Amino acid sequence: MRRLLPIYILVFLIGCEDPVVENTPVDLDLTSITYEPKAFEYQLPIQFPIFEQPDDNQMTEDGVELGRHLFYDPILSRDSLMSCSSCHLPSGSFTDNLPVSKGVDQIAGTRSSMSLLNVGFHYRGLMWDGRVNSLEEQALLPVEDPIELHTTWPEVIDKIQRSELYPEMYRKAFGISNTNEISKELTAKALAQFERSLISSGKSKFDRVNAGLDIYSPEEQMGFEIFFDTNLNLPDGQCFHCHDGPLLTTNEYNNNGLDEAEDWGDFEDLGLGGHTGNLFDNGKFRVPTLRNIEFSAPYMHDGRFNTLEEVMDHYNSGGFRSKGKSTFMDSISLTTEQTAAVIAFLKTLSDPDFNDDPKHANPFE
Repeated sequence: MRRLLPIYILVFLIGCEDPVVENTPVDLDLTSITYEPKAFEYQLPIQFPIFEQPDDNQMTEDGVELGRHLFYDPILSRDSLMSCSSCHLPSGSFTDNLPVSKGVDQIAGTRSSMSLLNVGFHYRGLMWDGRVNSLEEQALLPVEDPIELHTTWPEVIDKIQRSELYPEMYRKAFGISNTNEISKELTAKALAQFERSLISSGKSKFDRVNAGLDIYSPEEQMGFEIFFDTNLNLPDGQCFHCHDGPLLTTNEYNNNGLDEAEDWGDFEDLGLGGHTGNLFDNGKFRVPTLRNIEFSAPYMHDGRFNTLEEVMDHYNSGGFRSKGKSTFMDSISLTTEQTAAVIAFLKTLSDPDFNDDPKHANPFE
């Protein structure tokens, strides 16, 4: 934990000086610090959709940098040992490469940490079940979740206000005049700005081919054609129906036959239905991006598959008999050679430049 600002209040009454009072509310003027916000510049890979930002939280250089510090700072947790990055590591395309994560009390969650790659383009709800509408809303949740960071926002804000580092950063990011203006809402906005900055580098082989700078190997080309159903002489892998476009996800929610469910109420995890209350949404989960899929194992909402080979075996099997299962699941039948070709294509989506980008790295290391 970083050192806290020494806060001293000196009160003079009739020429007498009271003793120093500590642990009082923070009330420091910050107006001497220059506030000159500069728009954060980003570059989108070819064919990417328009990048939308909330009107009340436009990305700035200082806002993104504040968010990066907060993202990696265990100051947000009860024990000051865990941070957002504990479950979202750059090396795993901002996952933790675990089936499910454990919080500060070592209590395991029920779902796998999702990749934050291109999360700023998730306009149809966030998380596996779509229960959150915005990154600003999502950023508020882990702090007080009893199986995640398990603290309270008043405790976190008090630590931030008293830190040596953050008051100046909040001033530069949001133009606040006093430390007492530091709030959970501004903290969430900063975290959201950093997360929106986590955009593909555009340097994957998939992107280079799209830009006319590279070509696929014969195996990768076969996988591409099976994936996107562009060759009538090859079977349709049915992949592009859910993983289409430059983002390699439709951002929709589907049931891909992971669990046997004879009726709508038989799902152990209701997924989207648990949020919407609609029975027909039971068993549906967010379609994740396949970009950087090589680095984000294990796979599915509960991390049940360790390898891409296991994932393909599941799709080739048609999945379990499951109410509301996608109709595309019953028409996938690839040979061993064709399956290997699809996996070879999936690896062209790997983007190590994104993982290794110093702008995304831990600022405290």
